[in-house]
Amino acid sequence: MRTPSGKYVPGGKWPGQFQFISHRNGRLGYLDGIRLALQGGCRWIQLRMKNSPEAEIMENALRAKELCDEHSAVLIIDDYVEIAMKVKADGVHLGKNDMPVGEARSMLGNGFIIGGTANTFDDVRDLYAAGADYIGCGPFRFTTTKEKLSPVLGLDGYREITRRMRNCQLDIPLVAIGGITLEDVRHIMGTGVNGIAVSGAVLDAPVPDAATALFVEQVAKNMKQ
Repeated sequence: MRTPSGKYVPGGKWPGQFQFISHRNGRLGYLDGIRLALQGGCRWIQLRMKNSPEAEIMENALRAKELCDEHSAVLIIDDYVEIAMKVKADGVHLGKNDMPVGEARSMLGNGFIIGGTANTFDDVRDLYAAGADYIGCGPFRFTTTKEKLSPVLGLDGYREITRRMRNCQLDIPLVAIGGITLEDVRHIMGTGVNGIAVSGAVLDAPVPDAATALFVEQVAKNMKQ
């Protein structure tokens, strides 16, 4: 896999095959969810705090970095490039309305992972050309965390995108996201994607760390060799 940042080794085990996207609910805050996901075996955390004050994001990013370091996990900051630099996170994830990947790369250099959000094959192609390290592609089904993206892809959408990626030799990790449940993992991984990202399926589970462990197991079991 082509990885401009050099933060993980092409052909080696990619730590982003299962990703937890932080969120909060009435029971757990952002850091609670991150801590439990790490305890369950997740090694790729994205701190996503949409519409939160930057000072609060910074505070949580510093603590998230400590938690990820304790578990030798990757920390990605959603949207805020300067915060990622300040806390020495591993990288950033940029949505379709965030800073362009090329601009972020010029700021961060090649030592940071840069991910981007895609909904169509054209999005994937553009992110690849811009030098992204991985792509979060969705939504798989409707979800309030990705409600501004359209259309809902479903299994057929992923099959078509990965088919076109192979035809165009776009060798970059593609991660499915958006309303994914444990029961979906086997089917989604069978479409040719390289990983799964979840939020509510872990955070809203009765025992989030146990739910994470089940996801990690299922994704690993269904990774194509």
